[in-house]
Formats: sequence, structure tokens, C-alpha cells
Amino acid sequence: MVVNSPKGIFNGVRFMLWLKAFIAGFIATIVFHQGVVGLFWLMGAIPNAPWNMSAVPPLGVPQVISLAFFGGLWGVPVWWLIRRWHGAMLWLSALVAGAVGPTAVAMLVVFPLKGLAVGLTTVVGGLIVNGAWGIGVVCVMRWLFKVR
Repeated sequence: MVVNSPKGIFNGVRFMLWLKAFIAGFIATIVFHQGVVGLFWLMGAIPNAPWNMSAVPPLGVPQVISLAFFGGLWGVPVWWLIRRWHGAMLWLSALVAGAVGPTAVAMLVVFPLKGLAVGLTTVVGGLIVNGAWGIGVVCVMRWLFKVR
């Protein structure tokens, strides 16, 4: 594969767009996702505080940074799905894509692997928190990177 292939992912313009989507997902996790988690925590709805700095294996990075990394990874496919929309449809698709994809994977794969319980309140909370994250991805892409 040629690195400068005009149709390849490593084409300069395309690569920068996907890098921006990763960064947007990362920032949206720290600001929007954890912001909503913080609101839930302040209301007493969840026991764990946001922006958890506890080290997680295998690399020992803070939990919030690990979460933000995966938020960055999710930013790429979510932006790929929603990038063609404009106006209200962009915001609605960001809310839905952000809510459904990451929540489904978390509840169906991650939680069972970690031995965590999945209930109705967990699912609804996940949809709200991840929906806010999806909105955050669009906010960062539009306001920080001026991507339309």
C-alpha cells in the first residue's frame, strides 16, 4: 500500500479528518460524557465520581484517560456515520449514534466481561451519558476544528 495513495486512509486530508474525529471523541469524553456523569453523581444517582484518576491495568493510566482513549476510537466511526448530515439532522444523528453504539457495546460486551450488572437504569443512564458524548463530538468537530 502506498502511503500517499489518493484513495487510501493515509491520504493527508482524510487522515487529518479521522485524527480530528479521534481527538473530538477524546475531548467529548472528558467534557461532555464525564460532565453528565458528574451531574448524575451530584444528584446522588450514581455512586462513582466523574474524572476517576485511579490507575487501570494493564498500562496503569488513569481510568478517565483510558475511557477518553476509547471515546476517541468511537469518535471515528460515529463521525463517519453522521458527517453527511446538516442542521437538526446532524445533531439528532449525533445523539442517536452516540447513545446507541457505545451503550450497546458497553452493556453487551464490556459490562459482562467485567462482571458488572446490567439493568434498566444502567442502560438508560448509558444512553443519556453516551448521547451527550455524541453531541460533544459534533461540538468539538464544529467549534474546535471548524469541520462542517
